[in-house]
Amino acid sequence: MTSDDEVRLAEGFVTGDEAALRAAYDRWGRLVFALGLRSLPDRVDAEDITQQTFVTAWRGRHTFDPRRGTLPAWLLGIARRQVADRLRVLQREARLQRVLERTEDPPAPEPSADRVLDRIVAADELTHLVPQQRRVIELAFYDDLTHAQIAAVTGLPLGTVKSHLRRGIERLRTRREVEGAASRP
Repeated sequence: MTSDDEVRLAEGFVTGDEAALRAAYDRWGRLVFALGLRSLPDRVDAEDITQQTFVTAWRGRHTFDPRRGTLPAWLLGIARRQVADRLRVLQREARLQRVLERTEDPPAPEPSADRVLDRIVAADELTHLVPQQRRVIELAFYDDLTHAQIAAVTGLPLGTVKSHLRRGIERLRTRREVEGAASRP
């Protein structure tokens, strides 16, 4: 490509000509990729840097000034900044990984007596529900499934799952309130 061709390509790039973007990528994409490949530990990172460089250049194309340098030099400057940013991220991730490896897992907290008692009472209250309602509530609260997931597991329509949850929870709440009122002096 002659110098006049590069000037026309740069002008087209700056004005937003997508064909110029494609031509710039075809012409200098391998150069940007090579920089990334030499600087980064992973080929995937180099591919990402190449893509990010051209996306960043395209979005900021209005800032390119051909009097200050050539389009390939400008692209390589963007690529160098992208590489530096990625290396900082990789270093931060490596430091975090080392800290996590040195850190021991905290011991699991002992459940309080009140919490154990609440679970026993809740399990006992569940036995007073009809089996289908009990199953839906168990899937929701013990297995942490969404309404749609419960419907898929049980084969019940979504509306029925929601109704069973609402009525079952209300029934449990009412039983607890009634038993609480009965035990007060």
